[in-house]
Amino acid sequence: MSMRYKGARLSTVPPTTSYLEAVGLWTLRQQLKALGQQAWPTSSSQQAFITPGTYTWVAPFNVYSVSVVCIGAGGNGEANPGAIVYGGGGGGLAYLNNIPVVPGNSYTVVVGGYQQYNDGQDSSFNGATIVATGGKSGVFGSGTSAGGTFSGTGVLGGTGGQGGRGGNGGGGGAAGYTGNGGAGAATFSNSGSNGAGGGAGGGGSSVSGPTSYTGGGGGVGILGQGANGTGGAGGGTFPPNGGTGGSGGTNGGAGGPGEEFRGGSYGGGSGGYTGAFVGGQNGAVRIIWGPNRAFPSTNTGDL
Repeated sequence: MSMRYKGARLSTVPPTTSYLEAVGLWTLRQQLKALGQQAWPTSSSQQAFITPGTYTWVAPFNVYSVSVVCIGAGGNGEANPGAIVYGGGGGGLAYLNNIPVVPGNSYTVVVGGYQQYNDGQDSSFNGATIVATGGKSGVFGSGTSAGGTFSGTGVLGGTGGQGGRGGNGGGGGAAGYTGNGGAGAATFSNSGSNGAGGGAGGGGSSVSGPTSYTGGGGGVGILGQGANGTGGAGGGTFPPNGGTGGSGGTNGGAGGPGEEFRGGSYGGGSGGYTGAFVGGQNGAVRIIWGPNRAFPSTNTGDL
């Protein structure tokens, strides 16, 4: 028999031949050896950033690898003086697994937001390691309404849906994990397109005339890949039909009064309303760690 380190006290237990055979009942020397070899058991956890801004994330004790998903903000929609509405593009989605980190070190997280009369902002983790770009605006004369994309070595993801620009365009849906967001309706009373690979649906077109308005694209969730979103139906309804969210994201226009034309969370491109600026939806970043966890869908929920 020998004296063994057990928590904060010594305990008499039979000796073991391998420190891996006595998890939770190691000698102090075994614990130090395990730490040095990165063999200490890692608990599973996660952290989400959903408010636009720049943050510092510190790698927790004994965490040497993380997986990250980033979603760019949706583009803004607007109407030109002739009452022709252009929708904003959906935000891109980017993910990367097994990113090496050092416990105690700091890493920069950026969450993109919408900008008035401009494109949606990018979201990123650790600089250029993983970037999801924002959707382009539908601002008359300067915007392209293109969907956001993804970048970084080994990064995977999807492209946001194109915002409609054919005359009365809906907002583009946010990108999916393995596919693209649906395009917004291009012209009067048309429906938006469905998303793919967990992406969100595009917004539908509604009334045309002195007052025109269109639905926002759906948003995409941050808990891993799920069902695809569907395009919003066209027709003369108010509020207009937004695209439904993909992978657990919210529907376009789901925010209630004053939010009827905005994209869904996260990254939905906005629809438009005659003569008024309509902001796209904000992006997001989520970091997960622990054994056997990886995007797009392996144990990616909150644990």
